[in-house]
Amino acid sequence: MISANHSTPTLRRIAVIGSGMAGLTAAIQLSKRGHDVSVFEKSRGPGGRLSSKRVTDGAVDFGAQYFTAQDAGFRRFLDEYAGPGTYGHWPARFVFQRKDGSRETFPQDERFVGVPRMTAVSRALSAHVKLQAGTRIRNLARKDSTWDLVTVDGDRLGPFDRVILTVPPAQASDILLESGLADLAGRIERMAGSLLPCWAVALHYREPLDPGFDGLRCEHPVFFWIGNNTSKPGRPSHGQWWMLHADPDWTREHLDTPAEEVFRKLKEAFSELADIAAEPDDWLAHRWLYARSEHNDRPGSLWFADHGIGLAGDWLSGGRVEGAYLSASDLVCAMED
Repeated sequence: MISANHSTPTLRRIAVIGSGMAGLTAAIQLSKRGHDVSVFEKSRGPGGRLSSKRVTDGAVDFGAQYFTAQDAGFRRFLDEYAGPGTYGHWPARFVFQRKDGSRETFPQDERFVGVPRMTAVSRALSAHVKLQAGTRIRNLARKDSTWDLVTVDGDRLGPFDRVILTVPPAQASDILLESGLADLAGRIERMAGSLLPCWAVALHYREPLDPGFDGLRCEHPVFFWIGNNTSKPGRPSHGQWWMLHADPDWTREHLDTPAEEVFRKLKEAFSELADIAAEPDDWLAHRWLYARSEHNDRPGSLWFADHGIGLAGDWLSGGRVEGAYLSASDLVCAMED
């Protein structure tokens, strides 16, 4: 049983909605401070944008393609709670392509990936929290000085002294509006429209390709990112899986386009860009409505002390996986002040 300690004078029951990097970070840090924390996730398992889809010979990373660890605290957090064996350095050829087709190498920052898939990190982190998956929260219901979580099926979970939302801002806004908290929803309304959508398509080629890069960030009418998933450490080497992330504007124009048509369009554009004639023998597609943040000017986190409600996520801290960790850490500090 968790008990209060010298640094936490009051034991609190805290609910965290969302089990991506921000949600898991907040849950682990608050549990370490002596609080009783429960994490609720609408999907079958944790991960958020640390997303991978299983294929016959392993898995393909559909969300974040890699992460940095420039903050020393983030690296220590990963080593302690995920374990150094769950991620590794990706020694890839990273290239940036301009509109005129010219290319230059990326800055040589160290980039990491989960091993053998991105979800290895989130799965390991989730072992340190109480996680209830397959639970979609519709709204919060005030109960004296505490909150109940109300699921889409009408079940009530709680009570909780504090609630943390780590879902994308549009989803957080919906939950707050359904909870009669229009004032809080209004505070994040502008941010709710700043997350960019992305069609993601994975292509498998029986024979390896070598277009001169393993990761390509490009200024292109169709693509934002192209990556050789098979070049990442710990991935099976039977053929090659390539991940294509469509440009946000292109994605907006094709939000309701059937997945098979999106696959054909991205495959043809990839063949032209990479100058390859080979045809893929397998493919997968996924549409992200909230893929990444459009702006880097963010407050870090949001803490509404009068309501006992906080928000954290990469969209509040410059985007990226490391930003999600920093946002959650910022929120935990604000809650403890």
